[in-house]
Amino acid sequence: MKQWLKDAVFYEVYPQSFCDSNGDGIGDLPGITSRLDYIRDLGCNALWINPCFDSPFKDAGYDVRDYKKVAPRYGTNEDLAALFRAAHARNMHVLLDLVPGHTSEEHPWFRASCRAEENEYSGRYIWTDNCFAGGDGMPFIGGEAPRNGTYILNFFKCQPALNYGYGKIHERWQKPAGDPDCRATVEAIKDVMRFWLAMGCDGFRVDMAFSLVKNDTRRKKHTCAIWREMADMLHAEYPEAVLISEWNEPRITLKNGFDMDFMLQNGGNGYDWLLRAYDGAADGEPRNTGRAYFNRDSGTGIDKFLEDWLPSYKATRKDGLYCLITCNHDTIRPAANLTADELKLAYAMLFTMPGAPFLYYGDEIGMRYRKLPTKEGGYYRTGSRTPMQWAPGENLGFSDAAPEALYLPVDPSPDAPTVAAQQADPGSLWHTVQNLLAFRHAHRDLDADAPFKVLFAPKAQGNFRPFAWRRGSLVCAVNPAGAQAELPLKLEDGVRPLFVIGMADVRGGKLVLGAQSFAILA
Repeated sequence: MKQWLKDAVFYEVYPQSFCDSNGDGIGDLPGITSRLDYIRDLGCNALWINPCFDSPFKDAGYDVRDYKKVAPRYGTNEDLAALFRAAHARNMHVLLDLVPGHTSEEHPWFRASCRAEENEYSGRYIWTDNCFAGGDGMPFIGGEAPRNGTYILNFFKCQPALNYGYGKIHERWQKPAGDPDCRATVEAIKDVMRFWLAMGCDGFRVDMAFSLVKNDTRRKKHTCAIWREMADMLHAEYPEAVLISEWNEPRITLKNGFDMDFMLQNGGNGYDWLLRAYDGAADGEPRNTGRAYFNRDSGTGIDKFLEDWLPSYKATRKDGLYCLITCNHDTIRPAANLTADELKLAYAMLFTMPGAPFLYYGDEIGMRYRKLPTKEGGYYRTGSRTPMQWAPGENLGFSDAAPEALYLPVDPSPDAPTVAAQQADPGSLWHTVQNLLAFRHAHRDLDADAPFKVLFAPKAQGNFRPFAWRRGSLVCAVNPAGAQAELPLKLEDGVRPLFVIGMADVRGGKLVLGAQSFAILA
């Protein structure tokens, strides 16, 4: 594992919504650079920046038109290089978002592949062999190109699939992964990676990393072979650079070249039960809320999380990091289901578990999810992508533009949380996050790869549903319920709380946690 990942805490930045430096209503790279001290002082020493490349923005930048050019609305390539330099001067690392599975339909590669005459890019995308052919179970588009064929999609209609080949071949137009055209795609993406690494990028979060080879085996044999090759290149030429996958299959990814994988929200999985566990996530209208582990009165036990997370952690702990997130750009913000007090406990657990934690911009102040009309392919996700709320006043400090010119509207509520207001309040969520991250950085027992052991995780019995775990020499414990809990941990003499949210006391070797409390002991 890269040494810098041991103490890494990532901050995810949605660039169009973070900080507008030029008053056009859209966040930009100079705006991010201007806020690096804020991110560092909060306790985050690494960034993941969502796509900032040239794009028609039909899918918020995940439809790349030019992999080697910064989108003009964000600035220039030199602005991104300056951001890398400024971050490195602060001992911070920066990951970019790599989108290897598809491009925009406006990408020059795709436009060339659409031509009737054969050319260098004819095989860069997946095309059938006639204009009326189906996609062998994959979504496809026909009738929009001079070429006699239909093309396969990787996600939205605007995102034709790059050609990495097929694992199981059913049709004559499907190529094996070793075909020269498929190999050319691999080399083209390597070239993109080298371009930004040479400029100062520290690695990539890989969008839809699972989506390369079509009709692959259950464990994605051919796709994984490509990622091992990509990782070998990366680690040989840029030994400190890292790859993190959007996959949520650590037993596949961490054994095939990736340094990190995320535990992502899927309805009913362990992560969902921690923070959400409501209906309506896919349409942006949370219903039947209050059932998650960190909801005070849910009655839900930690077993729903551990049964999912723990086997994957144990199977991969020597291979890489399985990371926990507060939220991301695809997920409803946790404040939609959790109060500020509940968020404090949730973050306390997330920031003290194994792996490198990821904090989504604005979650440190409890920014709210807002039901909004779709923007750039966001649909329900649009409500988690609103402008960062820096200070009271016009546009909440995000931009000097007229309100109607903003990328998305800011929270209009009179009590909309802001950084300035919470920094002035010692009891705020922002201060809790800062204090937690400072404690993490000060204790090597909370490093990403430090030992972990479950100490106490009973099935829920009414209000009794605490959870305790060991990280090295530290004991961490949380009680999300609205009633005091006594944990029979058999603590050694002299063990005392070092960090507390709420109330914690050691009595006769047992830990007593007050209602909605968290503690770290040693």
